[in-house]
Amino acid sequence: MAESSAAAPFTLNWGIMATGHIAKRFAKDLLTDPLVRNTSDVCHRIVAVASSTSKEKAEGFCVDVDAPPGQVTAYSSYRELVADPAIDIVYIATPVSHHFPNAMLALEAGKHVLCEKTLTVTSSQTEKLISTARAKGLFLMEAVWTRFFPLSKQIRDMVASGVIGTVHRVIADASVNKSLENGELSLEDSHRMINPKLGGGAMLDLGIYSLTWIMQILYHLQTGEEKEKPHVVAAVDKYRTGVDDMTSFLVHFPQRKTMGIGMAGLRVAAGGDAEFTGGPAIRIQGSVGEIQVLGSAFKPHAYRIIRADGGGEVETVDCPFPKDPKRDGWGHGMYWEADECARCIRDGKTESDVLPLEENLVHLEVMNSVLSQGGVQYPEHITSDIYNP
Repeated sequence: MAESSAAAPFTLNWGIMATGHIAKRFAKDLLTDPLVRNTSDVCHRIVAVASSTSKEKAEGFCVDVDAPPGQVTAYSSYRELVADPAIDIVYIATPVSHHFPNAMLALEAGKHVLCEKTLTVTSSQTEKLISTARAKGLFLMEAVWTRFFPLSKQIRDMVASGVIGTVHRVIADASVNKSLENGELSLEDSHRMINPKLGGGAMLDLGIYSLTWIMQILYHLQTGEEKEKPHVVAAVDKYRTGVDDMTSFLVHFPQRKTMGIGMAGLRVAAGGDAEFTGGPAIRIQGSVGEIQVLGSAFKPHAYRIIRADGGGEVETVDCPFPKDPKRDGWGHGMYWEADECARCIRDGKTESDVLPLEENLVHLEVMNSVLSQGGVQYPEHITSDIYNP
């Protein structure tokens, strides 16, 4: 089980649920040397991996991520995985349609959970996960990796300290160009991004990042005993599969006179092209200046500060992702959320202060409102909040 001593870092033992490309990236980050990112108080160990189809697939996953031989147990079912007594926490990397039952399976087995975004399809499912985790005294967190970047913390700290004055507006765009000239998308209908049975659509897949930037500034940083929830207005275009392919939403906090404008789409790229030639994906606008976040909404690499009285001067701050030279330059940026899990569990916390569970619930309420206003409906079997083992 998890280990810690005065001389050694706290070690968190992970079970990996699913074997797709996101799971591989996360596993590689777990295996990246923590010292590369100047982390010495926590470290990670993969002790088990499960595929829902075969043990051989799980074994192949271990080879692909160069897991230490003999250290990782491969399983052919998720039920076997969560029953492994060596596991402290389960990382869930299945499609969003499966997050609720998969997370419940792990929680019911007494495991802490880090679940990929979006946490669930509906807010009622999120409520069930939260109540179950709290009743069992288990840690639960959504894997919105961007929220845990040092870049994100620096920006939250600057906003909170008044570097750009009173923030009035956040504009956030998480869009990619999958358009074809004939009006179709360059994705098969079965692809998870546009398949309603897998919880596809721009909002649940990409909009979570736009919403993350809006909410971590306009909601998370609110002071006072009770935070103001937003009023939501949305405009949605649907693809022929029934999911949204272009979505815009306004998140308005009327008492605080702030608003966020969020976009998520599969038809146009956020910055015009892969280099964001058209401009930053994120703009945080205050009374005395603006912070622009450079790069994609989900993996920004720098930001710049523009002050109203700066005479046209722009301060740019680069925030690179540390790479492990001993592992072929591994280092995707998912290790920071893993470190947060380790520190919380080490300290006996059941949720993260960086992304509290109450905020997860508000996020799902916003996304559900957006999709409802756009007439997007998912199959009943992936929206049910009734857990059937």
